[in-house]
Amino acid sequence: MSIQLLKSTTTVGGMTLISRILGFIRDMVAAHFFGASLGYDAFIVASKIPNFMRRLFAEGAFSQAFVPILAEYKTQKTHSEVQQFVNRVAGTLATVLIGVTVVGIVIAHLLVFIFAPGFDEARLNLASGMLQITFPYLLLISLTAFAGGILNTYGRFAVPAFTPVFLNIMMILAALFLSPLLSEPVTAMAWGILLGGMVQLFFQFPFLRKIHLMPLPEFAWSDPGVRRILTLMTPALLGVSVNQLNLMLGSVFASFLPVGSVSWLFYAERLMEFPLGGFGVALATVVLPKLSHQHTKEEKNGFSATLDWGIRWVLLVGLPASLGLILLAGPLLTTLFQSGRFTDRDVMMSQQALMAYGVGILGFMLVKILASAYYAKQDIKTPVRFAIITVVTNIVLSVLLIMPLAHAGLALATSLAALGNAGLLGFGLLRRKIYQIQPGWGLLFLRLGLACGVMAAVITYFCPDLEAWFSWGVGKRVMMLAMLIVTSGLAYIVTLFASGLRLHHVLVKASDL
Repeated sequence: MSIQLLKSTTTVGGMTLISRILGFIRDMVAAHFFGASLGYDAFIVASKIPNFMRRLFAEGAFSQAFVPILAEYKTQKTHSEVQQFVNRVAGTLATVLIGVTVVGIVIAHLLVFIFAPGFDEARLNLASGMLQITFPYLLLISLTAFAGGILNTYGRFAVPAFTPVFLNIMMILAALFLSPLLSEPVTAMAWGILLGGMVQLFFQFPFLRKIHLMPLPEFAWSDPGVRRILTLMTPALLGVSVNQLNLMLGSVFASFLPVGSVSWLFYAERLMEFPLGGFGVALATVVLPKLSHQHTKEEKNGFSATLDWGIRWVLLVGLPASLGLILLAGPLLTTLFQSGRFTDRDVMMSQQALMAYGVGILGFMLVKILASAYYAKQDIKTPVRFAIITVVTNIVLSVLLIMPLAHAGLALATSLAALGNAGLLGFGLLRRKIYQIQPGWGLLFLRLGLACGVMAAVITYFCPDLEAWFSWGVGKRVMMLAMLIVTSGLAYIVTLFASGLRLHHVLVKASDL
């Protein structure tokens, strides 16, 4: 079980890594052309609103409700019944999304005011115009997520994981070639999002045909399977996407701060999402269908073992990722983004936010895995209760921290809220005995603590101060950053090996860890 899950996770992670690398190139291009400016603040809000709704409705609540039920149909129904179910879900989902998209375009100005109430008139009007361009992305990417859920359930993980590459390509091309032609150059990024959404959706079609599940949309609101999805989605709208809601709340508060604050948070989020998307989301994507099948077959011990395996992998990858982001925040931002209109000050401001987000990496990753256990059992209400507590906590912490720490306080509030959410989810699984801790955790903690200590020592010893990074050219920055990442990563792995951890422990049997 562990080997197959790890292979699938590696596949998803590898495809996601390609997308993330292109995403960084996209952000480097954007930083060079637009920096942390009024226009880019406006674009970030215009892009975040449909992306927030996409993660809330499509990749969030819908996917977590749809995949377990599709897995049940796959196990218990004929292929023709599965096809009918897919057709009806596709038709109903598309109908609802078209209606939402039309409304979103009409009330774009109001939406920007709600999500960025601190914007002045110039940023408000610019963001509203770009939101009317980007809002149809919600329709396109939601249908893409629906197709991806089908492919993931049937073990075709690579295609959905690779799909976001096309969004990054279209945005890069828009920034390079379309922006010089427009009176408001940053608007090109909005058009890039719309075109990217179209390409992502069409890319899925041939692969759906290969598994003979190309949807033929049929509106069927009263279909039992569709109704079950809607029933599960209703409470999941908050619970499954609490981290995204907390990140969005950060942008709401940041709109009241000086120009550039929204952008500083965004650039920090992009780096924070690299380990989260490259591994945390990949692992959760693979684990959810597995947990859903085990729940359907009532394999309680296997369910708990899969969950334990996933948590251990989160710690093995999440702890060094968190440490690396905190200690290398400045060098990362300088190397990747500092050029053109992205200044030394922008680096230092974004560094504060990235260090604060680094604190919460483990929480963000654990939430993905722990929440999957609830959704696999089609229990949505429990995560919702925890989500409400988490959102309230984030709001309170944001209010308390925004004055002394400005935008970095908002990032720290989000991180602390994510850690709290992970704690609530984990305690709930233990209390209900859904998750039973496997042997070997004490030794694993000792090994991880030692390895992280050695890794931190290596970075601290070899990493020059930020002023030196500012004075270097791009080539020297890249070489020094690569050296630090490789050296500290090797120090972490070698220390784990020296302390007794072996590869076959991780691959074969979770309890051996």
